[in-house]
Amino acid sequence: MTLAALATGTGAGFAATAGPSAAPVAAPVATHAFDTAPAAAAAPARTFQGALPAPTGPYAAGEDVIHLTDTSRPDPWVPSSGPRQLAVTMVYPAVPGTGTPAPYMSLGEATGIVQRQNLPASSGITPQTIAGVTTHAFDGARPQPGKYPLVVLSPAYEDPRVTLTALATDLASHGYVVALVGDTYEDSGETLADGQTTPCAICGDPSRIDSIPTNRARDVSFLIDQLTHGNTAWRLAHLIDKHEIGMAGHSIGGAAASAAMVADPRVRAGVNMDGAFKPVPTPGQINRPFLMLGSPDNHPAGGGDTTWGQAWDALGGYKKWLTVAGADHFSFSDLDLLHEQAGFPAPPLSPARGVEITREYVTAFFDRTLKGIDGPLLDGPSPDNPEVVFQR
Repeated sequence: MTLAALATGTGAGFAATAGPSAAPVAAPVATHAFDTAPAAAAAPARTFQGALPAPTGPYAAGEDVIHLTDTSRPDPWVPSSGPRQLAVTMVYPAVPGTGTPAPYMSLGEATGIVQRQNLPASSGITPQTIAGVTTHAFDGARPQPGKYPLVVLSPAYEDPRVTLTALATDLASHGYVVALVGDTYEDSGETLADGQTTPCAICGDPSRIDSIPTNRARDVSFLIDQLTHGNTAWRLAHLIDKHEIGMAGHSIGGAAASAAMVADPRVRAGVNMDGAFKPVPTPGQINRPFLMLGSPDNHPAGGGDTTWGQAWDALGGYKKWLTVAGADHFSFSDLDLLHEQAGFPAPPLSPARGVEITREYVTAFFDRTLKGIDGPLLDGPSPDNPEVVFQR
């Protein structure tokens, strides 16, 4: 991950920069903002104090971290480690004023970021300040009664699951159960059930890129099985409406959302946020709703990333293709916002605005496709959101 770039990342064909969009098959390695910003700007003099925006819905956001083991298969990246293990953050509609503030991540995960990047103490970015980012989620909060659609979120390559926390808490506040899936051995660290934090086994290895979406699709199917069969994997699994499941992903996580929909018909709606499609779905594979939400450099209609046009033609259900003027690759996650708070330059689109637009359009899409709420936001351009361009 990065905290707006706390870890080296690569779009490697998954649209992290304009380079991958121009040549999605053989893309150069792209870096997260914190990888380059310290060399281009003086280190912040103040201590880094990160804070994500508060949720906008009527509910609070409760949070639990669960650990799952898929005994049916070895870990795809480190088979010697044994069966595939996952750390998953469950975020759910909660009663305001209950629970205790949840950390952004474990101290071990935050330490992994600092060690991987060799961040200087003068930056103010320490394991403690990263872990202490204000999330507006509450551990052990009392759940709201009822059943809610499940939305699975998948982060960018080399980014821990927490980089989609702002989106997760907002979805929960609007009546969704959200599963943030940690991709073991794919990022700077996920703390597993034994308390150990895994290192990254495949970071910077472009030969592994094309295998990631398919492996994440397997993780998602396993997760859905665990959450919808027997209610034993998570204490609040009864909150989930197992007939209404969606998935959204950022960068390579967007490719994973497409792959999961191809592999598992239980995933009824998908969102790709600024990621190339690898593999590109073929006609007939996805006849369910899909939203493509991207940056203007990487993903306009007719742009350099030809996988978006190919996917658009193949998608058979309700679909929308939007870009956001001024956005960069990390406008759709927590990263630009935290990067700005650490004192480094921001993209043309305000990072806070990037988070706001992402939340509004992803929520509106799932409201329409999983809840049957047909709001006007996805019908066409809005004067309240002039940055959002309807490509198709």
